Amino acid sequence: MSSPGSAAATAILKEEVDIVIPTIRNLDFLDMWRPFFEGYHLIIVQDGDPSKVIKVPEGFDYELYNRNDINRVLGPKAHCISFKDSACRCFGFLLSKKKYIFTIDDDCFVAKDPSGKEINALEQHLKNLLSPSTPFFFNTLYDPYREGVDFVRGYPFSLREGVPTAASHGLWLNIPDYDAPTQLVKPLERNNRYVDAVMTIPKGTLFPMCGMNLAFNRELIGPAMYFGLMGDGQPIGRYDDMWAGWCVKVISDHLGLGVKTGLPYIWHSKASNPFVNLKKEYKGIYWQEELIPFFQSVSLPKECTTAQKCYIELSKQVKAKLGKVDEYFNKLADAMVTWIEAWDELNPSGPKSEALPNGSAK
Repeated sequence: MSSPGSAAATAILKEEVDIVIPTIRNLDFLDMWRPFFEGYHLIIVQDGDPSKVIKVPEGFDYELYNRNDINRVLGPKAHCISFKDSACRCFGFLLSKKKYIFTIDDDCFVAKDPSGKEINALEQHLKNLLSPSTPFFFNTLYDPYREGVDFVRGYPFSLREGVPTAASHGLWLNIPDYDAPTQLVKPLERNNRYVDAVMTIPKGTLFPMCGMNLAFNRELIGPAMYFGLMGDGQPIGRYDDMWAGWCVKVISDHLGLGVKTGLPYIWHSKASNPFVNLKKEYKGIYWQEELIPFFQSVSLPKECTTAQKCYIELSKQVKAKLGKVDEYFNKLADAMVTWIEAWDELNPSGPKSEALPNGSAK
């Protein structure tokens, strides 16, 4: 399958894409993205004080929601949406009715490739999502569906059709996506290395997903793209995208879907405070030594045929196996169920989860 041309991808999919942006500040950064975002619909989720006025440059088609809107729309289920953390972006995933979501942080600017050409990150994500993935056998020339590339000798012909791509994970130039300890020992390090490659993450392999430059097929994997309980009132932060990535990957593996990483790059403009980050991350750094083996051992029954059913089953396993690590994971498991209940309520035409562990039925 060949990748769509840039003009075709941009024109055809304008009605099938929402761009979700979490923010606490004026969105002046959109001016730089204007050539690439104009014509697309933006869902802006304002974090923090809902009385603060967020200014959006003129000319964009957007909806802006704050905490008051989250409470109004979700009512008693609003607690599943994190406060004072970029995980609030999940509210935009719930509200969207589009097939594809591109989510980007407000400190991410347009990057340039080695030739000096500005990178249309959204277009590249769509190319990734529209071409198959190859999670069952690694192609040493990376993505075999790119122009000028094919499957190498020895690649099984029975696997060359590939599988649908659920998520496209983009990268960043300039400020690396490091944890606080690495930030502290490498304060001046910058990522200047542009690698012109896209690859499918193999089945059974987890990865650290970064939410600042991410796209996904909402119809295939949207219910699993929950960034958890983070931020205000929670014992952990900055693991929201990591949690979503681990859940998405094990569910994609189970459902026979693919996850790609590599292109496109964005320009990450500023480093967050490593001391603030350490306070948010320190329990996660400790807990991840339990979390990774847990996700590596997750097994989902064949009856789990939708992302919703997979996510409900995963919530049960989180409670059973991680609840003993810390009470927080019992709370998180309950929030995972609430998230799916909210998803089913706001997306009534999609496939439903069946019996929910709290006794309610959909």
